Amino acid sequence: MSKSKIGFIGYGAMAMRMGSNLRKAGYPVMAFAPSGGKDETEMLPSPRAIAEAADIIILCVPSDAAENQSLHGDDGMLAGISKDKLVLDTSTVSPGQADMLAGLSREHGFALLDAPMSGSTPEAETGDLVMLVGGDDATVERAAPVLDVIGKLTIHAGPAGAAARLKLVVNGVMGATLNVIAEGVSYGLAAGIDRDIVFETLQQVAVVSPHHKRKLKMAQNRDFPSQFPTRLMSKDMGLLLDAGRKVGAFMPAMAVADQALSLSNRLHAHEDYSALIGAMERSVANVPHK
Repeated sequence: MSKSKIGFIGYGAMAMRMGSNLRKAGYPVMAFAPSGGKDETEMLPSPRAIAEAADIIILCVPSDAAENQSLHGDDGMLAGISKDKLVLDTSTVSPGQADMLAGLSREHGFALLDAPMSGSTPEAETGDLVMLVGGDDATVERAAPVLDVIGKLTIHAGPAGAAARLKLVVNGVMGATLNVIAEGVSYGLAAGIDRDIVFETLQQVAVVSPHHKRKLKMAQNRDFPSQFPTRLMSKDMGLLLDAGRKVGAFMPAMAVADQALSLSNRLHAHEDYSALIGAMERSVANVPHK
């Protein structure tokens, strides 16, 4: 039996790796990439063309604004969508954006999951992403074969919009934890502890996650390849703080991390968000206070 045609709208670092795994699993893959990368995938000229040609459309764009641009207009996805199509929105967007897209899915009749992923480019490369999905049970079951290729685990967070909200929880914890680690490094270096001892100790202890140990290794090497660029982490922290304000959540540590990452974003927008550790190191220069 022939496999569904997969069409990506947005084909950057994460989407390219997901597309590669889907091709290996036998899926025909096509993409529209206004600013993303290109590989052997068939490239189409517009979101509308993707919506017309693909059975399953995967949105993978960086922001609410980019998503809206891909949805609307004569060349937008909505101009080419039909009721038999399935849309997986893997973008990290605001809860309001996710709710708006859910409304559009009901209006136009296509099936939809908000399906942001937890993981960076290494997990996308190996198909080990954790996929968070929001939608009804039947749509989750329909999407399962594709989700099982690009991820190692699918968590059904609840109805439409639930996964978009859960993704902000996950990224908020990531960002706030990175900031705490950066503060700890800053103290250790300012106190005169040997630089390698600080970094190697933190990479051995159980209180630091494997994800953040990878970030510490980048900082130790003073090299920040963009597995998760600061501009996107800073954007996500801003989405979280805005969403939290609307529901009255108390998140002072995440607010501090949002400010730190916003400052880091001024100089390190396209480097990995762990560049914040490097920025704090430079601020103390491993010289003890007098």
